[in-house]
Amino acid sequence: MITVQQLVTRQKKYMFYLLALFVLGWGFTSYQREFLGLILGTIVSFFSLRLVAFKIDKLLDRVIEGEKVKARPKVVSTYTRLALFGLLILLAIRYENMMEVWGLAVGLLTGYFVMIIDYVYIQYISNREER
Repeated sequence: MITVQQLVTRQKKYMFYLLALFVLGWGFTSYQREFLGLILGTIVSFFSLRLVAFKIDKLLDRVIEGEKVKARPKVVSTYTRLALFGLLILLAIRYENMMEVWGLAVGLLTGYFVMIIDYVYIQYISNREER
């Protein structure tokens, strides 16, 4: 079974690979506006992913110690991430001539795509090992 730290390390590695791919696309193609949106969205998505991992690690420590934990959105920093996403969208609309808003939106979703794809991959590997 994979631990939370191993999961976070894998997802962080995948995010760095995607970010490197986007930077290469920005530097070597003529689609610089699109890739700039993807880069900024991916950076904020990476920060969001790290923030959630940190909060969940603290939450798991509290659960292991036997403390009572209330289920609130601020426990996993939902409001912080939504405010950060909203601020970035406002920035993208303000500087629309420099970046594409749809690229920023896709970049913001890359963290979630990475988590979903990693989950599917882990389930596939665990099912293959059980056979």
